[in-house]
Amino acid sequence: QVQLVESGGGLVQAGGSLRLSCAASGRIFSIRDMGWYRQAPGNQRELVAAITGGFTTDYADSVKGRFTISRDNAKNTVYLQMNSLKAEDTGVYYCNLHTADRQGYWGQGTQVTVAS
Repeated sequence: QVQLVESGGGLVQAGGSLRLSCAASGRIFSIRDMGWYRQAPGNQRELVAAITGGFTTDYADSVKGRFTISRDNAKNTVYLQMNSLKAEDTGVYYCNLHTADRQGYWGQGTQVTVAS
């Protein structure tokens, strides 16, 4: 079994920062892509940021220049540094990873609330 444990969510004022972490454990074959998604109430889950095994990154237009995704392969961990947070960034943030044997896994989600 593979488990993804997220941490770092919480309540922050608009303009503030948070750093999310997601650590993977268990029987993990080689990790390839890792990413962060979010889901606001009444909305579909959307991709926020992704990072490949070669450290190529991709961001949703709404977070470019404010969020930074990174990974530590030795720790099987992906991070999301979120700066200049806005009320519209509020939602449940989920981490996701795909392995070389084409398995996909999701974390349980962490709540981020930005007060305006």
